[in-house]
Amino acid sequence: MKNLLALILALCGAVPVTAHPHIFVDTGLDLHFDDDGRLTEVRVTWAYDEFYSLLITEDRGLDQDFDGKMTPEELADLQGFDMQWTPGFNGDLVVMQDGQNLTLSAPLEATAVYEDSRITTTHVRRVDQAQSGRGVIEIKPYDPTYYTAYDISLPVRLEGNPACKESIDVPDVAARLQELGDQLAAMEDMSDDDLPDVGILLASTVTVTCDIS
Repeated sequence: MKNLLALILALCGAVPVTAHPHIFVDTGLDLHFDDDGRLTEVRVTWAYDEFYSLLITEDRGLDQDFDGKMTPEELADLQGFDMQWTPGFNGDLVVMQDGQNLTLSAPLEATAVYEDSRITTTHVRRVDQAQSGRGVIEIKPYDPTYYTAYDISLPVRLEGNPACKESIDVPDVAARLQELGDQLAAMEDMSDDDLPDVGILLASTVTVTCDIS
């Protein structure tokens, strides 16, 4: 993922690119389905890169002896540090059924640990919308601005209904970057506010279908 900016710049030539990742997050998903194949909640795991983890610990005055361990008090301070979301923020998570966005709750049950110089957090998003148990569910963790790059490199687990199966679609990065370059080249006289949704072009997708008889 960290080589994407260089590839974007190579493809786009002189076209200015303001959207590029500053934070890299390994992402995992635990998806809970009920007996009727309805998605009830998503537990999201974010494992931040070492540099961003260092910035957070320094900013909060944690692990000041640099031994890679935190006291119980320091861990308590870390809990929920990334859950202070501004109004309208979707948590960089889009869940869709048959092309329609599903409404998700605010983050719940936040946790945080610090191991191997990295901060890993989890939180739960409850699905607060009626849905069919037979539709295709698509889950995309991504930042539209591509300031944060989410890589689904941690486990994706399905819970609650053995009839539900998942697949993960990882985009063809080179093809998507070429598409992005073509879009930017056609928009060189437009403002930065008109830039395309870079994040979704490079987002991986988890697709779940439930074979409910």
